[in-house]
Amino acid sequence: MPGTDAREAARVATEAPQGLPFLPELPARGPGADMIGRSAGLLAELYARLEPSGWRFGDHPGRDTRRARSWLGEDLDALEEFTQGYEGPLKLQAVGPWTLAASVQTRHGEAALGDPGACRDLAGSLAEGLAAHLADVRRRVPGAQPVLQLDEPSLAAVLGGRVRTASGYRTYRTVDRADVEQTLRELIAAAGVPVVVHSCAPDVPFGLLRAAGAAGVSFDFALLTERDWDAVGEAAEAGTALLAGVVPGTDTPLSDPAGSVSGVRALWRRLGLAPGALGSTVAVTPSCGLAGASPAYARAALVHCAKAARSLVDNPE
Repeated sequence: MPGTDAREAARVATEAPQGLPFLPELPARGPGADMIGRSAGLLAELYARLEPSGWRFGDHPGRDTRRARSWLGEDLDALEEFTQGYEGPLKLQAVGPWTLAASVQTRHGEAALGDPGACRDLAGSLAEGLAAHLADVRRRVPGAQPVLQLDEPSLAAVLGGRVRTASGYRTYRTVDRADVEQTLRELIAAAGVPVVVHSCAPDVPFGLLRAAGAAGVSFDFALLTERDWDAVGEAAEAGTALLAGVVPGTDTPLSDPAGSVSGVRALWRRLGLAPGALGSTVAVTPSCGLAGASPAYARAALVHCAKAARSLVDNPE
């Protein structure tokens, strides 16, 4: 979300979505509030600090870890204020293990992705940290039914061997799909709540995520290509929730809500899927985060998403 005001962001995040309130992230506050720094702050017994080359693991919690945890606490306080008496789904999010591994360096200056042992340690630390985070949210919002979103924008690059080393002259090894799937499966199982995996990059591996146990897949609808269609159809038929990013993440004139999901309806018909299942399978979201939008647009975009989703329920064909 845009801005630096935790209370205002929480107000919008609990009112505008009309059904799926969420814990906002406010990266405009600076390092530690960004997606990588925030999730690094969740890790158990692993600590990261920001250096000129990016985030790097260190031996002890430093200023950046303390700042990340402080801002998360501020966001949770605000969320708690606006969810008094609330009962229902509540979305939290964190960066997934493979994007973290591609983004945080070991002490030697290379991404953890290049060290299988470091990847395992990172995934285990993330699972433990997320368990503590979920427990904290349950204490604060007793009626919440948490839904965990794992942000994995680098997942396709990890699978394709396209993540560059620190020098930029070569890329890290391609991680075996079975290893990627197993790591995600273990983390999803450890979370103990429905997990949605989000990627606003091309080539989202729908089949792998479904096999890993993801309850849903969140993606930028505009980036789908014809080669993705069968995987999307198989996911829908298997009962996987599809969170279709169709509303721009930066200030753009918003069309009629029903018009925003016309492409979703057209794909649904093309795949020969049952029209009545559209409204219960597909959720409507911004194409990616709203951090680059104005506060007014961010609220309007979330309201627009809710109206567009309602149109899929009321008029699936």
